[in-house]
Amino acid sequence: MSEAQDLVLNPKKTLTYRVCAGLVWGLAKLFFRPTVDGAENIPMSGPVLIAPIHRSNVDFACSLFISSRKVFFMAKDGIFRVPVMGWLLERLGAFPVTRDTADRESLRLSEEVLRRGQALVLFPEGTRKEGFTVEPLRDGAMFIAARTGAVVVPVGVAGSERAMPVGAKVPRFSKIHIVVGKPITPPMSEGRVSRSQIAAKTEELRQELEAVYALSRQRLG
Repeated sequence: MSEAQDLVLNPKKTLTYRVCAGLVWGLAKLFFRPTVDGAENIPMSGPVLIAPIHRSNVDFACSLFISSRKVFFMAKDGIFRVPVMGWLLERLGAFPVTRDTADRESLRLSEEVLRRGQALVLFPEGTRKEGFTVEPLRDGAMFIAARTGAVVVPVGVAGSERAMPVGAKVPRFSKIHIVVGKPITPPMSEGRVSRSQIAAKTEELRQELEAVYALSRQRLG
């Protein structure tokens, strides 16, 4: 995946990126008519970890356009083996992650993106979930934030579970509304950040994520 790695490290919106992003955005507007509240909560400079709720495979498409910044993101490795989809994701700044393993390469790339002051999308739930409750999160988001100094921005996405429910092969016409929450400061310490500090910040993220998810559903109607 050397090409994907090169793209991840490129902060510029290349012509290829603009064409691919424009295609995805055009399809998203056609199918989902997405609206966004709170986009100004995403800092326009410095490292930021964007942490959306994850209820559908279309969540990544919505996450690409909530900021004018170029964003990078992880995607499960199996998607990269899907014809056309893998090619498209690489050009949009994605890199593969192997779920349920200690994928050091994806962790390294995530940290490098943030250390270069870029924006990274990471689903803190780890995989798609169902229902309105945000269950206890994995500590990966706050662990990376602690190592890079990135702020973490919770994002609620309402309607994506109807637009493309689990098991669906193609998206449906369904409106999506997104609410971007206030940035959460990363775990900090004069010395090494403790596991308890990361756990406390992870719980703060869970609560804020549940709040913006509830608000996005309310505003979607």
